[in-house]
Amino acid sequence: MVVPHSYSVALLMTILTMTCWGSWANVVKLVKNWRFELLYYDYALGILLTSLAAGLTLGSMGSYGRPFWADLAAAGGRNIAFGFLGGVVYNISNILLVGAMVIAGLGVAFPIGVGLALVVGVIWNYLVNPQGNPVLLFTGVAMIVSAIVLDGVAYRFHTMEKAARNPELKPGNSAGPDKIRKGILLSVIAGLLMGMFFPLVEIGKKGPGGLGPYAIGFVFSLGVFLSTFVFNAYFMRKPVEGKPLRFSAYFRGTSKEHFWGIIGGVVWAVGTLSSFVAASAPRELQVGPAISYALGQGSTMVGAFWGVVVWKEFAGGGSLVKRLLVLMFILFVCGLAVVSIAPLYARR
Repeated sequence: MVVPHSYSVALLMTILTMTCWGSWANVVKLVKNWRFELLYYDYALGILLTSLAAGLTLGSMGSYGRPFWADLAAAGGRNIAFGFLGGVVYNISNILLVGAMVIAGLGVAFPIGVGLALVVGVIWNYLVNPQGNPVLLFTGVAMIVSAIVLDGVAYRFHTMEKAARNPELKPGNSAGPDKIRKGILLSVIAGLLMGMFFPLVEIGKKGPGGLGPYAIGFVFSLGVFLSTFVFNAYFMRKPVEGKPLRFSAYFRGTSKEHFWGIIGGVVWAVGTLSSFVAASAPRELQVGPAISYALGQGSTMVGAFWGVVVWKEFAGGGSLVKRLLVLMFILFVCGLAVVSIAPLYARR
C-alpha cells in the first residue's frame, strides 16, 4: 500500500483532510431545491465508491504492509466490527450535522458540531494512543472550545437581531428565534457522536487482525452506506425541517442533483482516507491519530469560512456579531496551530 514517507507529506495529508471535510457540504448549497435527505443517498454512494477505488489502486501498490484484498482477508472479526461501527456512528452524526446546517447554516453547524467533535475525538484518541505534548494538545483544545462558545453566542445575537428587525418572525417560524435552540441542539448532538467514530476506527486497526488504512476505509464506508438506508429513512419520515418524503422522490432528481451528491461523498472520502493513511505511516513519521484527527477537524474553520465569507450567512449582523466572529476565527487558528506543533514537543 502507498503511505507517506516523510512527516511533511503526512502533515500535508492532514491539511487535505481538513480542506475536504470542511468543503464537501457546499454541495448542499449548490442544489438548493434538492432535499438533503435525498442528496444523502448519493453522498453515501460516493463515499463507498471512492474507498473501493482507493483500495484497488493505492491500497494495492507499494511494498509497505499488506495489499488491500490480503488485508481484508487477514482481518479479525472484531476489527471489522469496530471499523463498520465507526462508519455507522459517523453516519448518524453527519446526518444530524447536515440537518443543523440546513436550519442554521455552515457558519453555525461546523464550528459547533465539528468543533465539539474535535474536542471529544482528540481526548479519546489521546487516551487510546497518546502522542504529542499533552499540555500543548489540551491548551489548543481549550482555545477551540472557546471558539465554539463564541460562535454559538454570535449565532444567538445574530438571530435575535434579525427578529428585532422583523417583528413578524414568531417562535416556530423557521427563520425566527427558535432556530437558536434547534440549530445548536442538533449541532451539539452531532458533535458528541462524531467525536466517537475515529477512536472506533483506531480500535479496528489494532492487534494481529488489525486493518490497514485502505481496508479500514472500505469497511468504514460500508458502515456509512448501509446505515444510510436505516437512518435516512427515519429522517425522511420525521424530517428536521419540511414535509415528510417518500423514497420514490429520489428518482425524480436531476442528473445535476445526483452528480453533486456523489461529488460530495467523493470529496469527504478523499479527506477521510488521507487522515487514515497519514495516521498509519511508519511510526517515526506519524502525525499520530490524535493530531491527525485534530488537524482534520480544522474543517471547522474551512466550513465556517464558506458559511460566513462565501455564503454570507451572517450578513446584516451588527458590530458585536462581527467582533465575535473575528475572535472565533482567531481562537480556532491559534488552537489548531498549537495542536499541530504538539507532536514536535512530545515528552520523552
